[in-house]
Amino acid sequence: MAEGQKIVTRIIEEEMKNAYIDYSMSVIVARALPDVRDGLKPVHRRVLYGMSELGLASNRPPKKSARIVGEVLGKFHPHGDSAVYDTMVRMAQPWSLRYPLVDGQGNFGSVDGDNPAAMRYTEARLKRMAEEMLADLEKNTVDFRPNFDDSLTEPSVLPAKIPNLLVNGASGIAVGMATNMPPHNLREIVAATVAYIENRDIDVEGLMQHVSGPDFPTGGTIYGVEGIRAAYETGRGRVVIRSKAEFEGEPGERERIIITEIPYQVNKATTIQKISQLVSEKRLEGIADINDESDSNIRIVVELKRDANPKVVLNKLFQLTPLQTSFSINNVALVKGRPYTLNLKDLIRHFVDHRHEVLIRRTQYDLEEARKRAHILEGLLIALDHLDEVIALIRASRTPDEAQTGLMERFGLSEIQSKAILDMRLQRLTGLEREKIQEQYREIKGKIDYLESILASEELQMSIIKDELITVGEQFGDPRRTDITLAEGEIRMEDIIANDEMVVTISNQGYIKRTPSSEYQAQGRGGKGFKAAGRKESDFVEHLFVAKAHHFLMLFTEKGKCYWLRVYEIPEGERTAKGRAIQNLIQIDTDDSVKAFMTVENFEDQAFLDSHSILMVTKLGQVKKTLLREYSRPRASGINAITIIEGDTLLEARLSDGNSEIVIATKMGSAIRFRASDVREVGRTAMGVRGISLQGPQDEVVGMAVASDESQLVLVVSEKGFGKQTPVSDYRLIARGGKGVKNLNVTDKTGYVVSIKLIEDKEEEDIMIITKMGNAVRIATKDIKTQGRNTQGVTLIRLRDGDEIASVTKVAERDEEEGEAETAEE
Repeated sequence: MAEGQKIVTRIIEEEMKNAYIDYSMSVIVARALPDVRDGLKPVHRRVLYGMSELGLASNRPPKKSARIVGEVLGKFHPHGDSAVYDTMVRMAQPWSLRYPLVDGQGNFGSVDGDNPAAMRYTEARLKRMAEEMLADLEKNTVDFRPNFDDSLTEPSVLPAKIPNLLVNGASGIAVGMATNMPPHNLREIVAATVAYIENRDIDVEGLMQHVSGPDFPTGGTIYGVEGIRAAYETGRGRVVIRSKAEFEGEPGERERIIITEIPYQVNKATTIQKISQLVSEKRLEGIADINDESDSNIRIVVELKRDANPKVVLNKLFQLTPLQTSFSINNVALVKGRPYTLNLKDLIRHFVDHRHEVLIRRTQYDLEEARKRAHILEGLLIALDHLDEVIALIRASRTPDEAQTGLMERFGLSEIQSKAILDMRLQRLTGLEREKIQEQYREIKGKIDYLESILASEELQMSIIKDELITVGEQFGDPRRTDITLAEGEIRMEDIIANDEMVVTISNQGYIKRTPSSEYQAQGRGGKGFKAAGRKESDFVEHLFVAKAHHFLMLFTEKGKCYWLRVYEIPEGERTAKGRAIQNLIQIDTDDSVKAFMTVENFEDQAFLDSHSILMVTKLGQVKKTLLREYSRPRASGINAITIIEGDTLLEARLSDGNSEIVIATKMGSAIRFRASDVREVGRTAMGVRGISLQGPQDEVVGMAVASDESQLVLVVSEKGFGKQTPVSDYRLIARGGKGVKNLNVTDKTGYVVSIKLIEDKEEEDIMIITKMGNAVRIATKDIKTQGRNTQGVTLIRLRDGDEIASVTKVAERDEEEGEAETAEE
């Protein structure tokens, strides 16, 4: 060990902690986070200052990028050259910055993710907007600090006439924190800043009257405003950005989707590749071809197949590709060297405070310079007033110093004034030049008075800041590029859609629609019915039920998954329309299908959620009970409702208050009745317990009724059109898991049982019967006979040859004006 040195013992944990803290603060303050005043990180600030020092103004010829990078590296930024060049390149890319600060010439990359040319091939200079960021830098408007080797100084912040942090945004990852700020429209930010200057008590809501939302350089559409509002109020939020698209094509021809704008920071080439991959994997259907016809403007052409619905395909593109992305806003910036999360008003306030300080320092500098000039002019005027004496004194002096001393003593001049007199050219002695000096003196005195009035009045200071901002907005402002639309969740659909009763139909092949129940007129028992739904070959209506437009529809699939859907979200169609494929409304697997459904008025009443359960039954007789609140937060891809074993499927789902009784019927004509309390509550993923024992491998469960009163009726319908009503009390109450009792006398004439329904009030309820051929009949339950369990029932609908009953549902309230009834023999 050398002389004078010593070893200091340190605890390694403490040493590592201190070293990491130093590193963290270095990253936070000197690398990753922008300053709230000029919106720049140190590397951006150094690049702009370095270009300014090289004289690369917007009206000067550009210089090689390698020269600029070398200037910045050698004087201010001792890091890798790629960091400096990449920074300069990004400030020149119009798809990266809303208002570029560098004017690049050469290959500066593309929106497809192409790399820029090497720095030896490209050239650059400052944009006019960057000059406004640097304006008045020489007037002591900001503090300068030593560079990395103390050989030069660099500005700690730029004067920044433009609120750069808001208009261009920023992104960076520090240690333990990050920032991600979106760009905005300059005109809107200027208007909001002016509004803040005029009213310091304005709130975020008031500022949002001027700033509608982020304005991205690549355009697109922001979908929803709640994320914007949250970001402006709290500094954190999330906005969804969609591409702009339009449809082209004549009716009967192939249609095309033309994408003209893509979300911010999305790679166009990668997006096209992603779409092609999804098409080849059969995950995205309806697309025949995709072409990139972009030049200086984006134009992606998606060719559709003839039978494809362009709106459906576009929604799938939004769902599965980067044509729809989210931007997480996190407004973290440095305020006096410390990181803060800032809302919209904070960002504007700190910028105005910065401009206020810059204005005061600039005014003080100008005032000092004006006073210096006035002082010199005063000396020149004194000399001109005593011209002959001054000339004689100078001629009599042996040296300039003697002449200077003589002038100071004779006329009471300062050293600066006397030196200015000695430096004065002989032409200034003419009468015309004398008048010019007097005019200059009057002007400089007026300027001094004006500058002093600025320093004395904060109101005048704010007026100047406001005027400068308005000038900048007029000079560099442009229209918005990004549109903003309300998301569906932000529009109260309940306020614009009537809560009417709807008949919802779901076909065997997965087509769904809603139709106002008024289109279905009541008919008498035995009527042939009317055409209920258009169908393609081999398809038929499998489910039909009635719900209010505002209700939530819970769809349960045969694989045991649960999905949410509002009834008004189901496409409306006429009675004979085919409807829309469920796959276009919910993310259901292609090999899955809807087997059960139920409606819930809302999911906001926690007491209701905790007091009601969902009862489910499977085709093989398993029954399960789970609290309704377990299903109150489904995902878009669905949630598991019940575990289904191989060979079984979910069949029914019903809502229960816990005091009800369960009636389960089988295909072979048996039924069992037991208390719902006999079934213990289990979680969503449980399989349940046995509800009924089947009579053989051919037997299966066809339906379940949840009864709350023994006076209620059980409606039984067979596949050949027979049916009857039987009181619940006729089914004796036994333990679950048994074989049950006779429910319907199954014969060749009646066919197997296809459905059971619970009738609560036969005087006020109708049933709707749908056949596999698509015919429907609506029957008042008061016209259906009440019979015992061991009977075959009466004819409910006359069937054509080969036709069978497909679906039976209840209609809660009958139309008061019934259609003309057709009667038939029982």
